[in-house]
Amino acid sequence: STLTVTSVFTPTLQQSIGGQEVRRAAGDELVTMGFWVLKAFKPRTNNFKPRDFDLFFTSVSATTVSSMSTVEMEVFSNAQLLVLTALMFVGSEVFTSMVGLHLVRSNLWRSRKNQCKVNSSGSDLGLSSPTDSLNEVELGTIEAARADSERSRSHFDIFQGAIMTLDRENLRQDSVKFLATVVLGYLVVINVVGVVSVLVYIAAISSAKDVLKKKGLRTFTFSVFTTVSTFASCGFVPTNENMTVFSKNSGLLLILIPQVLLGNTLFPSCLRFCIWFLGKFVKKGEARYLLKNTEEIGYLHLLPGLHSSLLVVTVLGFILVQFILFCSMEWNSAALGGLNSYQKVIGTLFQTVNARHTGETIVDLSTIAPAILVVFVVMMLVSSLPLSLSGQYSYDDHVKMQRHDKMNINFASTFNLGH
Repeated sequence: STLTVTSVFTPTLQQSIGGQEVRRAAGDELVTMGFWVLKAFKPRTNNFKPRDFDLFFTSVSATTVSSMSTVEMEVFSNAQLLVLTALMFVGSEVFTSMVGLHLVRSNLWRSRKNQCKVNSSGSDLGLSSPTDSLNEVELGTIEAARADSERSRSHFDIFQGAIMTLDRENLRQDSVKFLATVVLGYLVVINVVGVVSVLVYIAAISSAKDVLKKKGLRTFTFSVFTTVSTFASCGFVPTNENMTVFSKNSGLLLILIPQVLLGNTLFPSCLRFCIWFLGKFVKKGEARYLLKNTEEIGYLHLLPGLHSSLLVVTVLGFILVQFILFCSMEWNSAALGGLNSYQKVIGTLFQTVNARHTGETIVDLSTIAPAILVVFVVMMLVSSLPLSLSGQYSYDDHVKMQRHDKMNINFASTFNLGH
């Protein structure tokens, strides 16, 4: 008889790149569909109609969250803005990485169903019952009984180890499922809170409401579009002037600043905090496994505790450096003209946070000092997740982890447990 237990989980390259394979596989279909839907709706203006290439270019830009456009944003109708919102949402890094996790979980389940085969039973293990042993003793075969007992104990230990391995694999699979659920909840909650906050602010502040009314923009559409664009680090805003027209609306800028960070550089740290916090109440085993075995999970955005802490320090440090330099050189410049001290502080903070991320702006960048532009260039060149902190895996690391799994938990070879 045989006992075969095959490992059903090894870190995949798809996980290691944090959803980029998903974006690459579905990008063409999304771009094409986005183009045809944009083309189906009429633009807002009757005297100007975007060319097909302009619509295609905008669809690509929204899907890849690059925020480049060949036409002014106020040309698009309300329906077209909602289409662009959907494209930015599904193109965001958090969404694509979440889809990647769900695909990995599905593959794990399918792999487990096809590969994990345990062909054994109590009799296959050759376990001797007490009655059999007693009969052998009565027959005088004491040595044979002792050898059979040792062999049975050895086979039982192997089977026990296989069961423990399967239990660990079950925990790992459940942990991936829990992680995918947490990422989904994170994505929904952050965006919903952002949309509601913008809606409440516009309803309460007449100056912001007047801007939208003057431009013919619906409050709900603006709130959803801007929140999703900011969270996805796209940078599209439904106004031609980007956020310049809201430079004096400090409350709106304060609402959008967390969206920038939570959807980009601080996502790994916030994700780890969410797992830790939820683990206090539900799925304690899965949460503990995720926090202690980040490398085994192989999800790009799930970093070890130390790296998550260092990432927060790095991000805040970059923002502080930019903030100090910008204030010292642009405080009395024309770029911040017409703003009071409080508005300048919030506006500068918004500008420096966006320099590495969405690209939204409240000032005319052409009026900023060249030294500040150089600082922005450096910040844009710095990866959103520094290599030393990102937890990315090279192919060699991937192979090593596969070998480790084979040595420790992969019973791919067949044990002959018979006589």
